[in-house]
Amino acid sequence: MKIIKICFTSLLLFLSGYLRGQHHTLQNQPYADQRLFHLGFTLGLQTQDLILTQSGFTDENGEVWFAEIPRYSPGFSVGIIGNLYLNRFMNLRVIPSLYLGDKQFVFREQSSGEEFSTRIRNNYIALPLLIKFAGDRIDNFRPYMLLGGYGSMELSSGKNQAVRLKPYDFGMEFGVGCDFYLPLFKLSPELKFSFGLIDILEKERTDLKDESLQRYANALSKATQRMITVSFHFE
Repeated sequence: MKIIKICFTSLLLFLSGYLRGQHHTLQNQPYADQRLFHLGFTLGLQTQDLILTQSGFTDENGEVWFAEIPRYSPGFSVGIIGNLYLNRFMNLRVIPSLYLGDKQFVFREQSSGEEFSTRIRNNYIALPLLIKFAGDRIDNFRPYMLLGGYGSMELSSGKNQAVRLKPYDFGMEFGVGCDFYLPLFKLSPELKFSFGLIDILEKERTDLKDESLQRYANALSKATQRMITVSFHFE
């Protein structure tokens, strides 16, 4: 035990001396985080998904269909950052963004194993409102985490498709990232998770002109949104 204590104490002393030495590094943009308000922009890659609830509906032929989203489909996002300084460790951020992507559905019949595949476009505008909790700055980088919510609006709702989603959604978001202070701007890679809180499945399908699609539309009773986004912020 004595040897472990000596090693642990030595490690703490080494890290303490190392961090003190690092603070002699010249800091880029030393007052960047003290601005009351500033703007930026963000570019990102995202994958959209849905949590599906099956209805167990049996059609007139005695068939029961089940749906799934077998794989994530990559998409693209772009947005504008508005950042309000609250205190040394907290900022309020609003990031209106455009998300472009799609979702692929696979329907399988319970007994025969027959399959039907379809893909729907999912392009929408989202308005996240987030609190950014930042740690202490170490030279030219600073870790942070995010917590907040969002509202979104679908730009176009496809008609006469097996699955149709409601145009509005609300949910929660959380994420982690790190600010890197460069000589001319601040670059922030970020990983964010989004979880919808409401059912966005459209059940009143008066738009369906192809009656053969009705059995697939009846296969689901609920769908909630979720998404993973990797972003690069420029501020």
